[in-house]
Amino acid sequence: MPSADFLLTALIVVLIPGTGVLYTLSVGLLLGQRASLAAALGCTAGIVPALGASLLGLALVLHMSALAFQVVKFAGVTYLLYLAWSMWRSQGTLTGPQAEQGSLWRVATRGFLINILNPKLSIFFLAFLPQFIEPAGGSAIGQMLLLGAVFMAMTLVVFLLYGLLAGSLRQRVVESPRIMGWLQRSFAVVFAALGARLALAER
Repeated sequence: MPSADFLLTALIVVLIPGTGVLYTLSVGLLLGQRASLAAALGCTAGIVPALGASLLGLALVLHMSALAFQVVKFAGVTYLLYLAWSMWRSQGTLTGPQAEQGSLWRVATRGFLINILNPKLSIFFLAFLPQFIEPAGGSAIGQMLLLGAVFMAMTLVVFLLYGLLAGSLRQRVVESPRIMGWLQRSFAVVFAALGARLALAER
């Protein structure tokens, strides 16, 4: 059973607005609640490779190998800048009905890619989860899997709440093309800034 310290720390980490939270909020405001659910699911699914990489020791490779870290990092930077460009270019085109099934799949895929192309997520798990391993708690791998699953569940719930809240405000946004355009430009700038910050990130 995860400790209270782990649950509290994980909740704080999940609540802090990061790339996934901002993506889910932007999708909820611009595309609606159904799309925000897809974004939340995609972002949460993107945690699985990072957790797996930590368990397999790949996160240690990223941490120790400057080349491996830089390759993954700049793939993430490129993708964030692509999202920023796409959002800026699509100004005024997101005012229609909520996303259909194909669009929902693209929304989820984007959320998935946002997390798997962030090398710091794998390193975070490598540094974060072992702190809460109990020596008398059995298999360390088993404990890390449990803690990772709990972290993912918390992420999904919090992201869903963020997305639903944003989606509930969408009608006001849709009714004002000016607000819609301002939000799209703002989120585009935010994603570009997140890309720039990741580009400057050190191991």
